[in-house]
Amino acid sequence: MSPALASLLALLAAIVLSFASRLNVGVVAIPLAWAVGAYAGRAPDAVLGGFPGSLFVTLAGVTLLFSLAESNGTIGKLAARLALLANDRARLLPGIVFIVACAISTCGPGAIPATALVAPLAFAMAAPAAIPPLLTALMVANGANAGNLSPLSAVGIIANTRMASVGLGGHEWKVWAANFIAHVLVAAAAYAVLVRAVPRQAAPSRARPAPLDRRQWITVISISLWIASVVAAQAPIGLAAFAAAALLIGARAADQGEALKGMPWAAIVMVCGVTMLVTTAERVGGLELFTALLARLATPHTINGVIAFVTGAISTASSTSGVVLPTFLPTAPGLVQQVGGGDPLAVALSINVGSSLVDVSPLSTIGAICVAAISETETARELFRKMLIWGLSMTIVGALLCQLFAGWIARF
Repeated sequence: MSPALASLLALLAAIVLSFASRLNVGVVAIPLAWAVGAYAGRAPDAVLGGFPGSLFVTLAGVTLLFSLAESNGTIGKLAARLALLANDRARLLPGIVFIVACAISTCGPGAIPATALVAPLAFAMAAPAAIPPLLTALMVANGANAGNLSPLSAVGIIANTRMASVGLGGHEWKVWAANFIAHVLVAAAAYAVLVRAVPRQAAPSRARPAPLDRRQWITVISISLWIASVVAAQAPIGLAAFAAAALLIGARAADQGEALKGMPWAAIVMVCGVTMLVTTAERVGGLELFTALLARLATPHTINGVIAFVTGAISTASSTSGVVLPTFLPTAPGLVQQVGGGDPLAVALSINVGSSLVDVSPLSTIGAICVAAISETETARELFRKMLIWGLSMTIVGALLCQLFAGWIARF
């Protein structure tokens, strides 16, 4: 067996484990990378060189900053204020929920924290307004996912880093725009179908969120400075996030112990571990072999739709950020070469969109958070069934959207 084939089998094993077990696939991916490296005759130091140190700093910095903001109540209060924009008009609430989730996700936390913050608030607003649970869940999940590939978010960082590793860097806002447009279209379709059951007026609400306190104002200012430094001055995202986090901790605006405990360490280990395995596979020829196999399924004219369908199908029960994006994005240029035509950027955008649209499935973290936000057992069970059907259908929808529009967005 060649090292290339061995590395491909190791990647397949990691993907299967992410489907079939609760084991953190990153923990398994690291020793698999070591084993593949040893089989290929590489020293342990060479394998360790594949660990994504820069990506680790970026993910840790961004998640620490927003864990601090969550722990001191800043994000919750800001989300509650945005919800008041509906002004008791029931049919505006789903759109407001989408915008709030998207805005929070885009500014840095990503889809999972945004969903966790917005879902309880959204369902609390939806019940008295007679908004169907499925519509509420889809607005939360698609809104959070619409901003998930922002260059400021952890998942956007993963996508852009893996794209840059194969010469597709510098397209951060195209990556965000393609994903955003796809989720807006899907959410708009869901709204058009389901909003007819919603009365035009919601029950009047007199509740108003408490004002921001000193610690929360410091947090808002710190995050605003972080965003400005990244967008305007091209400051390194992770290093700037650590600087903003240090400012908050130094000003006693948040509890560092609570924030560190609240960080998604499991996700960070998963992403970095799988990236290390993918890097090792890339260095021993595994990704080149994979692209040759995948190329047999596609033609230059169908490559965008095919890759969106394949990655979407895998992502329904696997981790988009931890498994699918790190594994498939580096294959985009080689896949185009093997097929004999196509645009590598369009293929990468199709991988991003195809794997993201299915994340409303309750088998994913985002969908599961939405289902968990409902306390009534029968309602939660029915929502699970409907979201599962919707999520699986997104494999086909994503393939069609990418086949039709990915090339156009890449050329824009």
